[in-house]
Amino acid sequence: MSACTLASTTCRAEPPALDLPTVTYHWYIELTRDTAPPGPPASPNPRQRLTRSDRAVQLLSVAWEIVRTEGTGALTLGYLAARAGVTKPVVYDHFGDRNGLLAALYLGFDQRQNEKIDRAIAASAPTAEARAEVLARAYVDCVLTEGREIGDLVAALSGTPELQTIRRDRAAPFMEKFRAALAPASPSGDVGVAGLHAFLGAAEALSQAAAGDEISPEQAKHELRDLILDMLARQVQGRATVR
Repeated sequence: MSACTLASTTCRAEPPALDLPTVTYHWYIELTRDTAPPGPPASPNPRQRLTRSDRAVQLLSVAWEIVRTEGTGALTLGYLAARAGVTKPVVYDHFGDRNGLLAALYLGFDQRQNEKIDRAIAASAPTAEARAEVLARAYVDCVLTEGREIGDLVAALSGTPELQTIRRDRAAPFMEKFRAALAPASPSGDVGVAGLHAFLGAAEALSQAAAGDEISPEQAKHELRDLILDMLARQVQGRATVR
């Protein structure tokens, strides 16, 4: 699912990370319940009083703007606090440390990706051609919408406990989503784990290639659609159920 070493831009050491709970998908959802995808940063206003969830949304919105305009390397908790018009302890209270902030940004992407794919599945017919087309387009479009920032976030989190936790918590539900979407179009009525891994691996690789301008978005979508159709055609009884 969804790929740099980062140079810190702070001129003084960050305070030690607080002993906060590990970032999880459920933590992110609770933190940003009923919120829209990040938009332009809120105007800095030190006197503005927000609820905790609204403050989290504001901080994540400003953080996304920093990543998009200055790169992931520029994103520190101190710089985020200054840009958002709050004190550093407020930012540390929300995210714990820099990895917690990066993980929250990645979880926001994961949430938006899932919502977009869910809408595409719900609006499609349960046929191989229809599901292959909408899944390929939804996956590639979602990655392209976020641009290269997601790849930078993943690279920044590479090898961290936060990224391992996210991937462990989200892997099974993500694969189940695609299995349920593709099973009705499978000759066997199911999709095996090997086929799901093949699909998701190709989806990630093709999306990143399109984001990096190695191939066009349409090439990525067409190739992924054809791969899904080929994978479904191989789901004969007895093979798809091997798990």
